[in-house]
Amino acid sequence: MRRAATAAAVLAPLLVLALTPATALAAAPYKGANTAAVQDDFNGDGYRDLAVGAPHAANGSVEEAGAVVVLYGSASSVSATRRTVITQATSGVPGDPEEWDAFGTTVTSSDLDRDGYADLIVGTPREQVGDKEARGSATVVWGGPSGLTGGATLSPPAGYGDGRTYCGFGNSLAAGDMNGDGAPEVAIGSRCEGASFSGPFTRAGKPASSYLDDRFGESRGVVMGDVNGDGEAERFWLPGPADDDVRGGVYVDNGPPTDDYLANWPTELPHADGHAGQIGDINGDGYGDLVTGVGNDDSVMNATGAARRGGEIQVLHGSAQGIRVDQQPQVFHQDTPGVPGAAEDGDLFGQSLSVGDVDADGYADVLVGSPDEAVGTLGSAGTAVLLRGSASGLTTAKAVGYTQNTADVPGAAEVGDRFGATVHLADLTKDGKAEMVVGIPTENSDGCLWTARGSASGPVLSGSVNLCGQSAGIAVRNAKGYFGAALPSPYVSN
Repeated sequence: MRRAATAAAVLAPLLVLALTPATALAAAPYKGANTAAVQDDFNGDGYRDLAVGAPHAANGSVEEAGAVVVLYGSASSVSATRRTVITQATSGVPGDPEEWDAFGTTVTSSDLDRDGYADLIVGTPREQVGDKEARGSATVVWGGPSGLTGGATLSPPAGYGDGRTYCGFGNSLAAGDMNGDGAPEVAIGSRCEGASFSGPFTRAGKPASSYLDDRFGESRGVVMGDVNGDGEAERFWLPGPADDDVRGGVYVDNGPPTDDYLANWPTELPHADGHAGQIGDINGDGYGDLVTGVGNDDSVMNATGAARRGGEIQVLHGSAQGIRVDQQPQVFHQDTPGVPGAAEDGDLFGQSLSVGDVDADGYADVLVGSPDEAVGTLGSAGTAVLLRGSASGLTTAKAVGYTQNTADVPGAAEVGDRFGATVHLADLTKDGKAEMVVGIPTENSDGCLWTARGSASGPVLSGSVNLCGQSAGIAVRNAKGYFGAALPSPYVSN
C-alpha cells in the first residue's frame, strides 16, 4: 500500500550537499553536452544521436544477452551505415553477455563526466548480480570525439534491495541538472528503492554523492525536467501501480530522506496519474509541462479504476511555481473528440510517449504509442498518434494517426508487430524540427525502427525509412531481437 504524501504544496529545490573546496572547483558550471541542443551528441559533431535498445539480441551463442545500437545523427538523419553496436562483450564495457540479461532494456544519456560529450546510460534490469536474480544493473559508456568507448558500472547506493528480490535496477532512467552546477543528477528506478546520483562522475562511474529513496516502496518510473523556468530540473517519481492506486501516483521530489521522517517528504500531485512520463514546453510559455502515460486499462490490470478504456495520457502545465497540487490534468484518450482511432480494451494508448517540436512552431508536440491496437483485423499491429502543442496547450487539431498501412510508411501492418511500442521525437538533422521515430520491436525476427523527418507542416512521410535490427548490426538466434524495444523517450518497462 502506498503512503500519502503530506509535504508542501509547491515544488521545493533539491537539498544542496556541502562540497569540499576541491570538489567545488571541479563542479564549476559547465553546460557542454548537458544543454538540450547536444544532450545526446556522443561524438561531439553537433548532431544529436539516437540510441536504440535491442534487449533480446543474441551475442554469439548467448540468447537474449542484449545490445544497444547508436545511430549517429547527420544532416541526412540517421542510417545503418553510421553506427556503433554496444554489448557487454564490447571492449571496456563492464559485465559479460549472459542469457536473458536483456542489456539495453532502457537507454538515456547525459554528460556525466562533463567533458563536453554525451555519455550513454544503459539499464539492464534483468541482469543477475551475484546470487540475486534480476537485481539489475546500470552501465555508462563514455562519449568522445570518436564516439562511444569504454564504460563503467553505476552501482546502487549501499543497502539497495536488502531483503528483497527481483528489484530490476535500471527499470527506468532519467538525468538532469537539478542545482545548476552543470553536473547532472541521475535517477534510476526499479521495483525496489529509487536511487539518486549527483555528478560529476569519475570515469570509474563514481558520483559525487548518492542516496536511496525508499519512501514509495517501489519507484518504477522517474522523470526529470524544468517545470518552473529557473533553468534547473525538478524530479518526479512515478512509483507505478499500487494496491490502492492502480493508475499510479505522481510525486515531486523535495530532497533526500533525513532523520526527520517528514522532512523533504515528496509532494503528491493528487489529481495526476502515470506509469511513465516526459517534460516539454507544450504551450510555449517557457515552463516545462509534464506529460504522463497510463496505458494499462482495466482489461490489462484485471482491476477496476485503471486507465480509461484503451489507455490515456495526461498533461500538467508548469508555471513559475512549478506544477500546483490542485491542478487538474488535461486528459486525452482515443475516445477524446479529434484523437484518431477508437478506444478498445487493451490498446495500450500511452504505453510510450515522447515530447518534441516536429514543426518548429515553438510548441512541443506529443507522440503517443498504442502498440496493441488492431489495424483492421490485425491484432496488436500497433499505431502511433501525434498530438500538436499550441498556446492553449495540447490539442487534437491536426492530430494524425500512423500505422504501417498509412500511405508512404514503409512496410505493412501485420499481426503482432507492435508498431508504437516505443516512440521518440528528436532533432537528429539539426534543422530545428524533430524527427519522428517509432519502434516496431516484434516486426520480423529482429525488430525495426521507422523514422520520418520533421517539417513546417509536420512529419514528412515520403522518403521515410524503415531500419531493421540485423541491418543495424544486431545478431538474432532463436528469439526475436527486439530492436527498437527501447528509445531514449519513456515507455513502460515491466
